Amino acid sequence: MGVLDRLFPDKIFRHRLSDAAEKRLKFAVARAEEAIIETHVRNALLFVETLAGELTFDRAIDTYIREMAIPEPLASTVATRTLVGLSETHASAAPPAEGELLDDRPSLRLDDAERGDNGDPVVRRIG
Repeated sequence: MGVLDRLFPDKIFRHRLSDAAEKRLKFAVARAEEAIIETHVRNALLFVETLAGELTFDRAIDTYIREMAIPEPLASTVATRTLVGLSETHASAAPPAEGELLDDRPSLRLDDAERGDNGDPVVRRIG
């Protein structure tokens, strides 16, 4: 048995698992991974709340991930779900009225590029 075979075994168990057992194993691993993510998200939300006066929310999330040494791609998942949790917590109860801007940026007028100065469609000649 080579060094790589010992470091990266093809099978965890000495014998092959039945298809049903392998399926149950995969489901159990998926549930465990999901529980780990949910726990990290709850803790990250607490971390953000605790440090709200000292750090911005995005910096607090980054600090939590760094301090907990969460590896990628788990770190990205935790950060994204924490942001979703924050957005649900801080979202306003009523949606903005029609035409109301959510921020200071002007609305995009993408159709204006297809019209001339007088509002008529721009005709393009091919050929």
